[in-house]
Amino acid sequence: MIIGFIGFGKVSQNLIKLIKSEDILFITSAQNRSPKTIENIKQSDVEVLDSFKEVAIKSDILISANSPASALNVSKKYGKYAKGIYLDLNNISPDTTMKINEHVENLIDGAVIGKIDSTNPILYVAGKKAEELSFLNEFIQIKVISEKIGDVSLLKLLRSTYTKTLSALLIESSNLAEGYGLEEEFFDILTLTEGETFREKSKSRIANTLNSKKRKSEELDEIINYFDSDDLIMVKAALERLSQ
Repeated sequence: MIIGFIGFGKVSQNLIKLIKSEDILFITSAQNRSPKTIENIKQSDVEVLDSFKEVAIKSDILISANSPASALNVSKKYGKYAKGIYLDLNNISPDTTMKINEHVENLIDGAVIGKIDSTNPILYVAGKKAEELSFLNEFIQIKVISEKIGDVSLLKLLRSTYTKTLSALLIESSNLAEGYGLEEEFFDILTLTEGETFREKSKSRIANTLNSKKRKSEELDEIINYFDSDDLIMVKAALERLSQ
């Protein structure tokens, strides 16, 4: 079994750590990658090929884990070479997923739910061949939603309307508290009602959002473009906050 990656960020790196089997070979390419990505590739247990075209041709499962803005272009460029399963893990709308479906033969609509580098994330999947990924249950929990392409993408968007908006609100609230010299006390009083792990989880959420503002903004754009924008007052506000 050969699993290939187009895109080599935290999702790809963590999947390699979790899926440990002598029967599985991981492949990717350093073609046009940044120095940081190339370094991440070197530190991972993955075979490096000359091009992503070659990765697509050789993979039994080709995983696209890039950014919302590049997901469709990646499928157009390399999907035609992928004869095995094409697993898209990008945070995109059902509309974008359906467009990707036009360019690949065996699309599975997927999402990694949980902290991106956790030891126990859940892989949500949908598509006619989604059950074929059940063998990965040995390494990571697989939850098959349906055979309908777009169902997981829609769940991702619905989840993001909450998580991305909440992240923007946390950033704004903690910044206000810090300005008054009361940041620690702010988290203290919220911990009383939100639980003992609230401070740790909130600061992790804030740091993750600030470190990936561009990607988060792209995800919010996907939400606004898919749903009726009149119903997205908070999402629009979150996008404006993250764009500053």
